Amino acid sequence: MAGYFSNHSQPGHTRFSTQSQSQSQSQSVVASQQQPASESRPRPPVSRHFSTSLATRDPEPAQAKHAGHSPLPATVHPLRHTWVFWYRQQRAPGNKITNYEEGIKKVASFSSVESFWSLHTHLSPPSSLLPTTDYLLFHAGVRRPVWEDPLNKTGGKWIIRLRKGIADRLWEDLVCGIVGDLFDECGRGKLRPDIDGTGNGNVEGEGGDWPEICGCTISVRQSEDIISVWNHVEGDLKVRDKIRDTIRSVLNLPLTTVMEYKSNNDSIQDKSSFRNSAIERTPFTP
Repeated sequence: MAGYFSNHSQPGHTRFSTQSQSQSQSQSVVASQQQPASESRPRPPVSRHFSTSLATRDPEPAQAKHAGHSPLPATVHPLRHTWVFWYRQQRAPGNKITNYEEGIKKVASFSSVESFWSLHTHLSPPSSLLPTTDYLLFHAGVRRPVWEDPLNKTGGKWIIRLRKGIADRLWEDLVCGIVGDLFDECGRGKLRPDIDGTGNGNVEGEGGDWPEICGCTISVRQSEDIISVWNHVEGDLKVRDKIRDTIRSVLNLPLTTVMEYKSNNDSIQDKSSFRNSAIERTPFTP
């Protein structure tokens, strides 16, 4: 069995070819829009997580062209929720940013299959990012992708540590699984009021309904890459277990995968996302 993970690697052939970690300091997170389309990083805009194929095709039948008819309107396939991509500014190892939020930048939001792929195909893959850099994908109801956000502070996160060189495909599968509603059966929560009692408002007209999955992140580090999936309520053990099993299914993880869980309250207390997390060793049951 291939050793995928940084904390329990096993000998064998890897699922992905090792990619060079040395990258230019000037490499942008978002591919330059001035670059010709032919030079863009190839990534087919289709996924097993969506029933809709986004392969490029002529929307206007040949008969309509010859008949002088106007082109058919472009079809948009809406997602159930609006999601936002964030980026945490890269920093040299050991050179920590005093205020974590100062390093977080919003990239863009999307609410359809088409707008998702338009954005995703122009983002550099995790393997090309310099340590220490984070990608963050969160529901639009999250004001800021931090532990203290009103919709995050009652929850926690599942953590998977990956050895270098395999994160690209796993990260793409995870993102597609989340925006494609593969975690929707894990549970739904209710919006809780802020300290001032105002709450976070109705998200996308959902009347207070909130998906249990708040978002996900990938943290590119010097010796490993760390994927995490954030959920809304950390105290519901059945929901947590369901999320864990869904992660394993979506990412097709080996049964021996070590997963960790940490509440956001604990992260607030010790000011760390990944230290002192509880290791989950329960075998996956299909």
